[in-house]
Amino acid sequence: MAYIARDMPEEKSILLRMRGRVQGVGFRPVVFRLAHELGLRGWVRNDAAGAEVALAGRGGDIAKFRAELPGRLPAAADIQSVEELSAPAELPAGFEIRTSAAPDGARVAGILPDLATCPDCLREILDPKDRRYRYPFANCTHCGPRFSIIEALPYDRGNTTMHAFRMCPACEEEYRDPRNRRFHAQPNACPVCGPSLSWMRADGTVLEVRDEALRAAAEAIRGGWIAAVKGIGGFHLMVDARDGGAVRRLRERKKRDEKPFALLFPGLDSIRAACEVSAAEQEWLESQAAPIVLLKKREGAALAREVAPGLPWIGAMAPYTPMHHLLMRELGFPVVATSGNLTDEPICTDNDEARARLGGIADFFLAHDRSIARPMDDSVMAVCGGEPVMMRRGRGLSPCSMPMAGAPDGWVAAGAQMKSVVALTAGGNAVMSPHIGDLDHEGAVRLWERAVNDLAGLHGLEPRAAAADLHPGYASTQAAAEWGVPVAGVQHHHAHIAACMAENGLEGPVLGIAWDGTGLGTDGTIWGGEFLVCTRRDFRRAAWLRPFPLIGGDASAREPRRAALGVLREMGSGHPPPGFSRAELAVLDGMLREDFNVVRTSSAGRLFDAAASLLGVCQKMSHEGQAAMRLEALAGEAEAPAYPFGWRGAALDWAPMIEAMLSGGEPPAVAAGRFHATLVEVMGAAAKREGLRDVCLSGGCFQNRRLLAGAWRRLREEGFRVWSHREIPPNDAGICAGQLAVALARA
Repeated sequence: MAYIARDMPEEKSILLRMRGRVQGVGFRPVVFRLAHELGLRGWVRNDAAGAEVALAGRGGDIAKFRAELPGRLPAAADIQSVEELSAPAELPAGFEIRTSAAPDGARVAGILPDLATCPDCLREILDPKDRRYRYPFANCTHCGPRFSIIEALPYDRGNTTMHAFRMCPACEEEYRDPRNRRFHAQPNACPVCGPSLSWMRADGTVLEVRDEALRAAAEAIRGGWIAAVKGIGGFHLMVDARDGGAVRRLRERKKRDEKPFALLFPGLDSIRAACEVSAAEQEWLESQAAPIVLLKKREGAALAREVAPGLPWIGAMAPYTPMHHLLMRELGFPVVATSGNLTDEPICTDNDEARARLGGIADFFLAHDRSIARPMDDSVMAVCGGEPVMMRRGRGLSPCSMPMAGAPDGWVAAGAQMKSVVALTAGGNAVMSPHIGDLDHEGAVRLWERAVNDLAGLHGLEPRAAAADLHPGYASTQAAAEWGVPVAGVQHHHAHIAACMAENGLEGPVLGIAWDGTGLGTDGTIWGGEFLVCTRRDFRRAAWLRPFPLIGGDASAREPRRAALGVLREMGSGHPPPGFSRAELAVLDGMLREDFNVVRTSSAGRLFDAAASLLGVCQKMSHEGQAAMRLEALAGEAEAPAYPFGWRGAALDWAPMIEAMLSGGEPPAVAAGRFHATLVEVMGAAAKREGLRDVCLSGGCFQNRRLLAGAWRRLREEGFRVWSHREIPPNDAGICAGQLAVALARA
């Protein structure tokens, strides 16, 4: 933040209220040192909304303080605003760090995510002469746990799960020394006084402790065993990623048939040996967030085929805690590091809970005694055209705040049913929770309720109003109705586009292209291939993909062959539907004739499923999005001409494309490429027909990097300004932000 020095009186005293990310990042130590350098009196302390700095001294020195502070800030700090007030009447003779102000009203200080190990801490744990040599919980003001250990604001040790560990004299000295980088580092600890590791069986029998526990875990993984390893946000299940038998065993026990596993590598060099890594991807891998990054796998990479069956991408991450650094240095090869849960259940965080829930999956447990305040899966993202595409915000990237100027505190957005995330307005921001998961599982619904209470409790707020999806069957919509506050219903695809608008600071009108798998439309049908003219307040459905029937309810979302059947029957095509027996076809055609358990949909996601089925890519899915991912992988990166398409009133007709695809006799990879190219042309045609300059892209289909890059290129060629997501996911995890944007605009 820039400051302009003006002529000031020789003696002055002021109070600066700083708002933004100023807690848990080493902000107070920086202020302390700068004030001492300039000979200023006063104090700095955390408060419920950020931090306060009281200064007294010569006007020129105060001006210099304000000018130099932005350049001195730690990398993770971010001052969003500064308010200047009159200083208290009495200030101390020197400058000091004071105890945090008692919360009064809403607590809206920016909360920092957990930060990956900094170079200084890494050096220490690898130095045999350092007192933290091989200590798996080393941290400082530049790195370590934050959001995962915070129980209340302001961010002080007593308000974190570290309150159970009393600092030893050596740690206390570091904590009190303004020249030390651990000055007021709230999770500060060492082998004498901090958390420690245990290696145990599922029955709780402890086999090893401390460093020997870590070495035992490495030996077990090397031997092909499955280890449950407790990290910052929960447990991972780990096996040797080179060992196909071990990976298959994990899939069988976890009940995860083909969904790709994320991999943890020893470091960047080992990631490069297995994957292609661009400069932008490397920057994310080495960032303080250290997310999982989707990378293109190299031919001949020494990884088991079972890691990501049928896909050319690997979800890769680098070590992000001292424990992970030490473990991976012991191993020297990549490991599967997947969430510690059965498929679709929330991740385990508590040691006893983990042994109970994961005892049938893991052979051994590497646990520690620092409590986790809230579960957090790893963040997942990709890079497209040098820009980030967020797919899941969790550890390292949560909580996420988006400015919503003028928003009253205490409005809650319930989010969607799939990839659920909730949001709360606090201090003029929409604060979004970490990834919760799909609310089809009872455990995820409990986690959703906990996330709402957690966000509200952290900020000292009670829900005053709510926004929720129009679908009455969503668990989030049903729960919001029970809060006893006014609830605004927001159409699913309007929320998608409003989220993109809010993220990019747009008021509209814009043309919103909202493409996903499913969302209840205002006409009672299932939408998902929408072209909406939107402001934040309202929308008009300008165009859509030609609807077709889905036969069999929820089963149609899991079986691409049913989408293919619906497409062929809508066209009146005599082409044989793939993947069915005669008996199955007779039943489904009977249901279609009787209009029994049949819905009509304009869904782009289901159109992807139909194409994948017709091209023989996937007939039944073992996980959401599998067919579309395989179709994108099949298409590769080669250029391909578009198929023909047409209009039927306001509906964009895909039938000419499907007819050409079925009669063209092209290799499936060429047809998949042409399918993607056609959808890009469809977007361009709809945008030109409507004529609005600003076009927003949102919805789960825009996780497809070929589709997204093609849309950017084609729409910009036609002169449109194209807006998409960078900070929040385009999938249903971003819905909560759009729900708030719409509800606030209407209010």
